[in-house]
Amino acid sequence: MNKLSDRINRLETSATLAMAAKGRELRAEGKNIISLSLGEPDFITPEFIKDAAIAAINDNYNKYTPVDGYDDLKQAIINKFKRDNNLNYDKSQIVVSTGAKQSLANVAMVCINPGDEVILPCPYWVSYKDIVKIAEGVPVEVPTTIETDFKMTPQQLEKAITPKTKMLWFSSPCNPSGMLYSKEELRALADVLQKHPDIIVVSDEIYEHINFTANGHASMAAFDDMYERTVTVNGVSKAFAMTGWRIGYIGAPSYIARACNKIQGQFTSGANCIAQRATIAALEAPVSKISFMIDTFKERRKLILDLLSDIPGFKCNAPQGAFYVFPDVSELYGKSFHGKTINNATDLSMYLLEEAEVATVTGEAFGDANCIRLSYAASEKEITQAIQQIKAALS
Repeated sequence: MNKLSDRINRLETSATLAMAAKGRELRAEGKNIISLSLGEPDFITPEFIKDAAIAAINDNYNKYTPVDGYDDLKQAIINKFKRDNNLNYDKSQIVVSTGAKQSLANVAMVCINPGDEVILPCPYWVSYKDIVKIAEGVPVEVPTTIETDFKMTPQQLEKAITPKTKMLWFSSPCNPSGMLYSKEELRALADVLQKHPDIIVVSDEIYEHINFTANGHASMAAFDDMYERTVTVNGVSKAFAMTGWRIGYIGAPSYIARACNKIQGQFTSGANCIAQRATIAALEAPVSKISFMIDTFKERRKLILDLLSDIPGFKCNAPQGAFYVFPDVSELYGKSFHGKTINNATDLSMYLLEEAEVATVTGEAFGDANCIRLSYAASEKEITQAIQQIKAALS
């Protein structure tokens, strides 16, 4: 007798976490696995942030925190939104959570009713689909291709909308493609949404500072006619190398923020006190304090693209942000290497793990069966060695 709920039995395991676990298992067996699978900066949290955390410990921060975050952290978030995104929020519109993943889960649970449709431009972050399904929503995938830089067009958005559509979720810069929507592209999508005023937008901007374009970052909520229907999700994990600190936050219409505060109060309550104090330091600092990491990611992007261009069957575009490449590898399907036939992206990822000893992630986990994701949040030495091993395994 299966004693677990249907809910958990329907839930997929996170493909990125599963690949990381498989890599650790092979390392335990003595294999020298190079991981290009996890979305995690390889930098150390900057000293000024760690100093703020140490000061908080010495100042005896150890009590339960307010469910929606410390008041002065919420003010720092308000100031950040105004400085970086020209968004004006008040404290009733801010909710701090234990990572942006919880922020997203909160929003799903308070906005989605059974049967509501949620549009997901493909590729999408690995957890979007299952978070929507846990909330009893229906994911509606909108396919894109490398030829369109993995961006959904206004025409595709219009076609995907039905009377059951409740929300649109997307990330920009995008995990896994690294592509981002310009202000003009967002405006074109917003124009479609003006014809459907009840649709709520979730704009995941966790990678906003890792942006290699000259035009900078654009936020959907910055349009006056989208502000009251957009939830802006962000956090400190990526740009500040704080993945383990687990702090995310939203800026949202106050009715959504109040609902997120309510559900978080029943599930986890407030986020870690020390991490919140450290986050104040991170958000109050000028972006120039982390520019060295962004510059390094840009150099690594060039390196990995140059190396991949020498591997037949890998079709790449140049990511505009984040720290991933998402090559189309469908040309390799049906081909055999060292006695192994590659039928799909999952086959290829597993083959590269076992034969090349390099961990990647199948594009099927992100809603795109033609691609795999490689992270360049690794040293130049590791990137170079990994791509050399991939090339050898495919020759």
